[in-house]
Amino acid sequence: MFVVAVVTAGALVLAVVLGLVIGPTPISTPRILGDAFSHLGLGHSTLTSIQSSVVWQLRAPRMVLGLLAGAMLAVAGGTYQGVFRNPLADPYLLGVAAGAGLGATLAIVDVANAATIPTWTPLLAFAGAMVAVSLTWVIGGRSMRSTTATLVLAGVAVSALFTSAQTFLQQQSSAQSIASVYIWLLGSLANASWHSVLVVLPYVVGCVVVCVLAGRALDVMSVGDDEARSLGLSVRSVRLLVVAASSLGTAAIVSAVGLIGFVGIIVPHIVRLLVGTSYRRILPLSVLFGAAFLVLCDTLARTVMAPSELPLGVVTAIIGAPVFVLILSVRRMSTP
Repeated sequence: MFVVAVVTAGALVLAVVLGLVIGPTPISTPRILGDAFSHLGLGHSTLTSIQSSVVWQLRAPRMVLGLLAGAMLAVAGGTYQGVFRNPLADPYLLGVAAGAGLGATLAIVDVANAATIPTWTPLLAFAGAMVAVSLTWVIGGRSMRSTTATLVLAGVAVSALFTSAQTFLQQQSSAQSIASVYIWLLGSLANASWHSVLVVLPYVVGCVVVCVLAGRALDVMSVGDDEARSLGLSVRSVRLLVVAASSLGTAAIVSAVGLIGFVGIIVPHIVRLLVGTSYRRILPLSVLFGAAFLVLCDTLARTVMAPSELPLGVVTAIIGAPVFVLILSVRRMSTP
């Protein structure tokens, strides 16, 4: 556990450094560190004003938003897999993706071509995601006798409904609007700013803390709902709290960066292979691993085809799909 934590923390530091250093404008690590210390009154900066703006107004907020997005999606995937006891659960299980997609589509198509009005798209995407999750809970999770299966099935139904509505809106829109919708759906950190970081920061920090602290309860729930209740755990309350925290944090991230797949599935699986099945270990390490993974993926997205930029969701899928297949192969060979 200690060795894995140290290596993961090292990978996170490396991802942060690469996120600040790598780009079309080459700037060395010592010069960036010197500029950072100069802002603290220690030494003097050797960066020009343009280079300083590139580092702290373009790369830094993008890197920080990537850290927040990776951490939230990874820990949300881990908590969903724990609370639903389903290894294929991901942060979009209960309709977050479909709801956010409908909200963003509504903004881009109908609100005065909102691709040029950035504030509308994240607001409606967040609202759509929360409406979808709330509707899923009302349908499948409100009853005292509800199970994880009914909640998942309700999420599937709500996702289908919202996706159909999104498709209908796209059919009524122009080709330019459809292109803007697809760009948003593929996910990107290109529009990151300190404002967007500050908007999602309280949601992510609060929700990550709740999810990590729920690790012990998820370990108890892993033996089954009836057994967990016999041990004195309020299963329904824990499930509501964990689902609400994971969904709220995911909705906030999705509203800022779009839909980014595979992070919430593969990161908890990788961590589980390294440290075992206890969620008290899986969840905090998933936070670090997910943050490092997404920042590294974004660094690839903006440099592999520079000056063009790949959608971040495409990069995570290209990396995530083979990794997920490899994980399944390893698990199959390790299963007696």
